[in-house]
Amino acid sequence: MKIALAQLNYHVGNFEANTNKIIYAIKEARQNGADMVVFSELCICGYPPRDFLGFTEFIDLCENAAKQIAAACTDIACIIGLPTVNSFPEGKDLFNSAYFIENGAVKAVVNKALLPNYDVFDEYRYFEPGNEFTCIDFKEHRIALTICEDLWNNIDDPLYRTRPMDVLIEQQPDLMINIAASPFAINHDQERMKVLSYNAKKYEIPLFYVNHVGAQTELIFDGGSMVYDAKGQIVDELDYFKEQLTYYDIEKTGIKEVSVKAGQPLTPDVSRMSKIEQIHQALILGIRDYFKKSGFSKAILGLSGGIDSAVVCVLASEALGAENVMSVLLPSAFSTDHSIKDAEDLVSNLGCMSQTVAIKTITNAFESALEPQFAGLPFNITEENIQSRSRAVILMAMCNKFGYILLNTSNKSEAAVGYGTLYGDMCGGISVLGDVYKTQVYELANHLNREREIIPQNSIVKPPSAELRPDQKDSDSLPDYEILDQILKQYIELRKSSASIIAAGFEETIVKKVIRLVNISEHKRYQTPPTLRVSAKAFGMGRRMPIVGKYLL
Repeated sequence: MKIALAQLNYHVGNFEANTNKIIYAIKEARQNGADMVVFSELCICGYPPRDFLGFTEFIDLCENAAKQIAAACTDIACIIGLPTVNSFPEGKDLFNSAYFIENGAVKAVVNKALLPNYDVFDEYRYFEPGNEFTCIDFKEHRIALTICEDLWNNIDDPLYRTRPMDVLIEQQPDLMINIAASPFAINHDQERMKVLSYNAKKYEIPLFYVNHVGAQTELIFDGGSMVYDAKGQIVDELDYFKEQLTYYDIEKTGIKEVSVKAGQPLTPDVSRMSKIEQIHQALILGIRDYFKKSGFSKAILGLSGGIDSAVVCVLASEALGAENVMSVLLPSAFSTDHSIKDAEDLVSNLGCMSQTVAIKTITNAFESALEPQFAGLPFNITEENIQSRSRAVILMAMCNKFGYILLNTSNKSEAAVGYGTLYGDMCGGISVLGDVYKTQVYELANHLNREREIIPQNSIVKPPSAELRPDQKDSDSLPDYEILDQILKQYIELRKSSASIIAAGFEETIVKKVIRLVNISEHKRYQTPPTLRVSAKAFGMGRRMPIVGKYLL
């Protein structure tokens, strides 16, 4: 039997595009002699559909799309993922399902049993867990079909009481197929490999795993679909961050061979992307899909001459084309000449669009208007924020006038401790670096400069500053980023207590200050744009903290 794995980029709710893409892949797979083509979890509607699932019409459109796909699926079989109606009165109204379609008809339905309800996942909000497990017979092979999380309970600390494969293996399947929507995070590919290898080895049958690729707002799906043999050894690994259709020949004893289109079997010393290259590629895909799927093509950002806006400008130019990126220099009374030059040099290196709008007269106007209210009071953070908000007004005006989407350039370190101005530098349509710590931004800048100097070296080496008052430095308000980022990672991603972090060797006063800043800044993060997720714990839908909570303050 020849199996095709279709690792494709879907668009939530875009039934026409998703259906056409699936049908095209079916036709191509059939032309290449495949007996079956496998698509990923909820491929019909895209993942995650969230509260679209509450609309009856949305579910009807999923079923109509499945019928179109079935009609095109002749002389070949396919597996597709979609939400289906729970016909029983008990439980949630929907299942997260997979259809096995053969020669124009749905021959089997598999319902996902283990529904993740942690971090960015919220499936139990919508779906009823499946509780019946039956293998599928096709071409003299018996297939154990599962959906994503159904294979993820084989870990040291199981989240669920059941394992669908423990039931399915009693029916003596010849191979496992798992269709998934597993989003990207640094090191998550290694975790997937461990889980998939464990399953193949435990049940002693080959495993075919198909993942989404592409971005849906803040979630980025990296692909990396895989095939394992019955010993738990990886046979093939599809490209990351790219669409791909590959073919595999199998026989009863396991995987017979990997076809030419699938490439050579992997060896233990296969080279892998570095972490910073993974972040680079993920952010490019995240930006590109956010614009494409939102129907926009042109980005705008404020370019300060600092490292954060420089990195975002380079990423946007790579994702959208430099001709589609407008960088706006917004010098204030405190902007230094070298920062302006750094910004101008970057524009020259990239070839992106650029304009300059000085904000001194604008901020002076605000301050003059408020002079009666502020009479006798010294310059402080109020005037600093007026500068930042003046810049935001300019950028948003250009968005409205010319149809740009504003890219937010704040990094995760700043977002964590509230080092930003609401309705100022914290505004935007999408936050590009909001899940990238400042120390990682430096790594990313050096990576982007690996072949030639794109980001001026001065932007990388100079002390970071918001330049909102004379001689201002980030270090005036914050610990050095090398220390700050370590504390933030311990607290945000590893959920360590202040006592644990202090015990690890960090200064008590700094730890308590940092954690307090994180907690009192929650109200700011509630009002920031969606953040491209590249870590295991990003701000946004995957980290839900109360604004008015007293704990840890």
